Amino acid sequence: MAVLRIGRHTSRSKSLEDAALKAHRIGANTFQIFSASPRMWRASTPDPADILRLRAARERLDLKPLVIHTNYLVNLASLEPEIRAKSVVSFRGELDRAKAIGAEYLVVHPGNYKGQSLEEGLAAFALGVAEAATGFTAPGLTVLLENTVGSGNQIGGRFEELRIIRDLAARETDLPLAYCLDTCHLFAAGFNIADGAGVESTFAAADKILNLELVKVIHTNDSKGGLGSHLDRHENIGKGQIGEAGFARILTHPGLRHKPFILETPEDDDTEAAIDVATLKRLSGPIG
Repeated sequence: MAVLRIGRHTSRSKSLEDAALKAHRIGANTFQIFSASPRMWRASTPDPADILRLRAARERLDLKPLVIHTNYLVNLASLEPEIRAKSVVSFRGELDRAKAIGAEYLVVHPGNYKGQSLEEGLAAFALGVAEAATGFTAPGLTVLLENTVGSGNQIGGRFEELRIIRDLAARETDLPLAYCLDTCHLFAAGFNIADGAGVESTFAAADKILNLELVKVIHTNDSKGGLGSHLDRHENIGKGQIGEAGFARILTHPGLRHKPFILETPEDDDTEAAIDVATLKRLSGPIG
C-alpha cells in the first residue's frame, strides 16, 4: 500500500536530529529544514556526528524525503556583481550541505530580475546555477525550482518562467532540476485552487507546461491574501482563502496524490503544527 507523505518545515536550531524528532512528534513522515541560517550569507558546516544522528532518526522513523530550503538571500537572477557573487557562493554551500546531510531535494526561489529584463533574469539564473554546480555531483539530490507569487520583478509566478529556466539550465549543467509548487504562491499569483474547476485547470496547465512527474514536492500553505493578490502570506490550513475544500481537492488530485505535501504554515508550538498535519491527513481521505 502506498504511504501518504505529509510533513512540515521544522527548526534545526537545536540540532539536525531534533528537527527530525520534531517532525515525528507532530505526526509527520517527511520534513523540510534550512541547512543554515536563512537570512545570513555566512554558514557553518554541519556537525558530522549530528548528521549521523539525523540519518539514524530518519531511518528509524521512516522520515522521507528530506527537503532543504535555500537561504532567502540567494538571488541567482541578479546581475549586480556583489549580490551575484555572494549568491553563487551561497548556493554552492547549500548544494554541499544538502549532499553532506543526505537530503533528497533542495528548493530554491528563482530570484528577482530588478534592473534588467525578464529574459536577462531567466538567463542569469540558469547560468548562476551552472556556475555554482561546477564540479558538483550528488547522486540522489535534485534541485527544485519553486513557483512564486509573481510580485514586482519576481521570477516564477508563471509556469512558463519555471520551464524556461529549467530548460536553459539543462544546457549548462548536469545538475538534476525539477519543481516545487507552493499552494499559497499559486493562489496569490492568480491560480484559483480554492475552486474545483480551478484545481483541475491549474494542474492541467502544470502538467502541460512543467510535466507533473517533475513536480516533486508540494508546499502546502493556505493564503492570507486573496486570489491574484501577489501577497506571500502563509496561513494555517483551512483558515485562509483556499480553505479546507480546496485542500481536499488538491490532496486527492490523481496527479498529486503520491507526492510529499510539506507545510510551511505559521507555528507557535508543536500543538499548532500537529493540527495542520492532522488536518491534511483528514482531508486526504484513504489512500490506496
